[in-house]
Amino acid sequence: MATFLFNEIIFGPVISRRLGISLGINLLPNDSKFCNFNCIYCECGLTESSSFKQFKLHSRIEVKNALEEKLKLMQNNNKHLNTITFAGNGEPTLHPSFAEIIDDTIALRDTYYPDVAIAVLSNSTKLGSNKIFKALTKVEKNILKLDSAFEETLKIMNQPFNDFSIKEIIKHLKRFEGNFILQTMFIYGEFEGIKVDNTTDKEIEAWINIVSILNPKEVMIYTIERDTPYPDIFKVPKEKLKQIAEKVNNIGIATQISE
Repeated sequence: MATFLFNEIIFGPVISRRLGISLGINLLPNDSKFCNFNCIYCECGLTESSSFKQFKLHSRIEVKNALEEKLKLMQNNNKHLNTITFAGNGEPTLHPSFAEIIDDTIALRDTYYPDVAIAVLSNSTKLGSNKIFKALTKVEKNILKLDSAFEETLKIMNQPFNDFSIKEIIKHLKRFEGNFILQTMFIYGEFEGIKVDNTTDKEIEAWINIVSILNPKEVMIYTIERDTPYPDIFKVPKEKLKQIAEKVNNIGIATQISE
């Protein structure tokens, strides 16, 4: 079982497959995953509970102070940076002060590294909140997940704890009017005796149709890099990812492949 967790508020910088030299922000607990999904491919392992009352999150001021300390240190040492990325041990938009922390991060970025982009990796489930939506429109790279065009596939892959509706997700993604980056994880294998493969012709045809409707400024397609919580979930070969990317390119949308 995968247990790759970030053990501090600010981590890195790391070399990201998608974002270059990236300084990470983990708003979530250091010792456990905090997410409303329980994705079968998640490198952070499984979410221990659907009840989040037991978890203590980093406060807004703790995040601000930790980020400023790190940016000052990097600036003083002439360290290069491409992106400040909200990722970490689960879903960052679950943090009750997420929008305010985005504002703090923008202010600190403008002070220390004004040319650096801010990115948020999100599972798209909190887009119905106007506060979250507005916060995401302020960052340069709001990277929003949609792993399939079929609800039954999404429920297998993402294992949501709460009510989940792909129609609602698509409705909220449309509000960005293309000003977002769509990310999709491609896998195949088996989960609890059920075959899962979002790279079939049927899956890709329906997914491409959704991509065309949403018209994001970029699509990031990727597959697993580290161990998953389940042994029968497998990495999609590079050639298959290239074939999928070509279909996206054919409808005029830039595509980035991360193996």
